[in-house]
Amino acid sequence: MHRKANKGDKWMSATNESGSGSLQRAIGWKDAFWMASGVPALVLFSIGGIAATIGNPSWVIWMLSVTFGFLQAFVYAEIAGLFPNKSGGASIYGAAAWVRYSKIIAPLSVWCNWLAWTPVLAIGGGLAAGYVLTSFFGAESAINSWEITLVGLDFLNEGLTLRINAVSIVGSAILLCVFIAQHKGISAAAKLQTIIGLAVLIPLLIVGIVPLLTGDVLSENLLPLVPLAYDDAGNVVDGTWNIEGTTLFLGGLFIAAWSAYAFETAICYTSEFRDPQRDTVRAIIAAGVICVVVYTLVPLSFQGVLGVEGMLQPGIVDGSAVAGAMAGMVGGGSIIAKIMVVMLFLALVLAIMTSMAGSSRTLYQGSVDGWLPKFLSRTNDHGAPVAGMWSDLGFNLILLLMSDYLFVLAVSNCCYLVFNFLNLHSGWIHRIDNAHANRPWKAPTIMLWIGGTLAFVNATLLGAGANVWGEGTLRSAMIAIALILPVFWYRHYITDKGKFPAKMLDDLSVGGNTDLSQRKAGMLPYITLAAGVVVVIIANQVFHL
Repeated sequence: MHRKANKGDKWMSATNESGSGSLQRAIGWKDAFWMASGVPALVLFSIGGIAATIGNPSWVIWMLSVTFGFLQAFVYAEIAGLFPNKSGGASIYGAAAWVRYSKIIAPLSVWCNWLAWTPVLAIGGGLAAGYVLTSFFGAESAINSWEITLVGLDFLNEGLTLRINAVSIVGSAILLCVFIAQHKGISAAAKLQTIIGLAVLIPLLIVGIVPLLTGDVLSENLLPLVPLAYDDAGNVVDGTWNIEGTTLFLGGLFIAAWSAYAFETAICYTSEFRDPQRDTVRAIIAAGVICVVVYTLVPLSFQGVLGVEGMLQPGIVDGSAVAGAMAGMVGGGSIIAKIMVVMLFLALVLAIMTSMAGSSRTLYQGSVDGWLPKFLSRTNDHGAPVAGMWSDLGFNLILLLMSDYLFVLAVSNCCYLVFNFLNLHSGWIHRIDNAHANRPWKAPTIMLWIGGTLAFVNATLLGAGANVWGEGTLRSAMIAIALILPVFWYRHYITDKGKFPAKMLDDLSVGGNTDLSQRKAGMLPYITLAAGVVVVIIANQVFHL
């Protein structure tokens, strides 16, 4: 059987060998869309926590956050097109801009991206395990209440522990199943995720649309747009837009970004696209559109039906009862409710699959480019980045033992906002340093300005919002980010003897300027970094609870 040659075939030779440390060109933009289709399900992770913390403005927070994410996507689509032989996502393409200005900023961006994405496995596995255990045994059963505490982690966050319980055990089993499913490579994984994706997007759209059509979304549950507060007796009352109220709102935008920006994972597969020049921009824009729809409708209906009082019920904040609450929103009796819970469980599994596929490729490409340990560039005979997948799995089996998944999410999101800050600025740095490079898709210049502005918005959210979710959140994130220093030092100076891999330098020739000593942007990147740090510090000092 023969097929017509296309312009993407010229890239096939670069990465088509299997089992030789290379990924395979086996998918198109539609496959990447379905690989990213787990992102809409991320709304389940923090919708309860945001609503219960912020109150009425929570639905506005989700709309704003997904709009920010969509506007940022145009920058990422352009820089991904510069490097058709790279996978691993926006941090990889952005690192190629920063490497001229600092050896450490480039791997720091890649590291932050991975630290942001990989905890989806643990958090999603924990929530999915909770759904299974609650459905079969009930929330108050003995199997759901036992646990063995291994060690206290109060130095990170008060009350945080590592423990073994039923959730961590079942969650580990779920992660192993996802690992096996993705072991056969990108093509097989994309086909499986297409099937599950349909079963996921449909219930999310039902949850978002049906209550609006039936009139169950009540305006009194959405208004007035003032933050949640408590009186002296502990009763819920309307707050005010003072420093505390504004801090809560910024804290909501902070935690929502982790979910609502995440469809940029659709460009993690550039070196696996059959036609990367065409497929890259189509994948990220298509994924962005569906996320805008879901992240607008689902939080609106969720809050409009339940109201603040409903959102403060046990299980909503930690996410364990969100699926049941959403099932009840669409009516239809117990059978329909059980079907909805099953479909929402699949949504979490899909989110885990999306995260493992994307984050393992970040590790793979980071290794190929010389940022991360060399063993991570190993693939299996199916072209799957198996070393990265094993690393993801091992790391998240530890995270599953954490007693507070919302704290894990908050620390992860600090890393995510650092990555976003660096990569949104990499768009204009690439324009300056690689002005004459071939750009399959070029974003309007105004989008680069918007992206740079949103980078500083994200810096503000990092400084103001992180500690809303725990006093040690920002401190713990800085410790996690600093771990890249010894990792990169060993890879670059011990393994590679102070030289970057030839493959990374070859890829720069595709981007345009191959001379790392040429810094056409001058001092602007350094000034931008300094300004970002200042914004974080000021926001942290001004906004507090």
